[in-house]
Amino acid sequence: MLTKELGNVSAAGAPRWRDYYVLTKPGVVQLLVFTAIVGMFLAVPGMVPWDLLIAGSLGIGLTAAAAAVVNQVIDQRIDAQMARTRSRPLPAGRVHERDALAFAFALALVGLGMLTLLVNALTAALTFVSLIGYAIIYTVWLKRATPQNIVIGGAAGAAPPVLGWTTVTGHVDGYALLLFLIIFTWTPPHFWALAIARRSDYERADIPMLPVTHGEEITKSFIVNYTVLLLCVTVLPYITGMSGELYLVGALLLGLGFLYYALKLKFAPRPELPMVTFRYSITYLMALFTFLLVDHYVPAFWPQ
Repeated sequence: MLTKELGNVSAAGAPRWRDYYVLTKPGVVQLLVFTAIVGMFLAVPGMVPWDLLIAGSLGIGLTAAAAAVVNQVIDQRIDAQMARTRSRPLPAGRVHERDALAFAFALALVGLGMLTLLVNALTAALTFVSLIGYAIIYTVWLKRATPQNIVIGGAAGAAPPVLGWTTVTGHVDGYALLLFLIIFTWTPPHFWALAIARRSDYERADIPMLPVTHGEEITKSFIVNYTVLLLCVTVLPYITGMSGELYLVGALLLGLGFLYYALKLKFAPRPELPMVTFRYSITYLMALFTFLLVDHYVPAFWPQ
């Protein structure tokens, strides 16, 4: 009998911790931390000091997780109306709003504390600005105010490489801003593809995403235009001498792949293409930053 009761408690308790984990949007946070880590390595010719690598990654990751939780607290009523998000812990009632906010506060306190005490004040300050930009400015205002919400709000999601750079250097460099520009340009076509796939959800929730306010055809044209712009922007690290031929080849191949999906979405649409394009865009960004990282260290192993 006691064993059965303990089993029931364990079964009831396990989902609770998983729900808190889900609140942090782990997939998004992992991508953000990855781009931050690449920013760290690109900022130095050799190895990143282990203490800065660990403290910086954890601090940036925990703060990004806090922003994700606040985002879900604010958006819980909208999430309840959307098929994609109605099963999240808050709209489904599995986590109380008060507990989620306390969780977010703890994550932010620990994350910003680590950055302040173990990294540097500049990285802590920029990370805090990014938190406010995403959790408050984007979620509370931009998301509901304009169809350009994801364009302007994308600045917060583009910050991690800069944060990684400042983690190891203590200052913002022009090359770090190039990494920012790449993600800033990538964000609209990435998210608009998802917005097309989930247009009815956004319409039901009265969120002025571009496909809702201007229609799918206009949005598809914007995706093509931004993808062409992205292809140009991703060549800049090579042109400025930040990266070499290996990165250039990878960036061009990946960019042409993105453009292929964008053009198919525009001129040969099929129901599954928006989500296919969205998923490719995630693979694209991870692969692009991997090329940046590998290219940075190739000369050390195979000198010219």
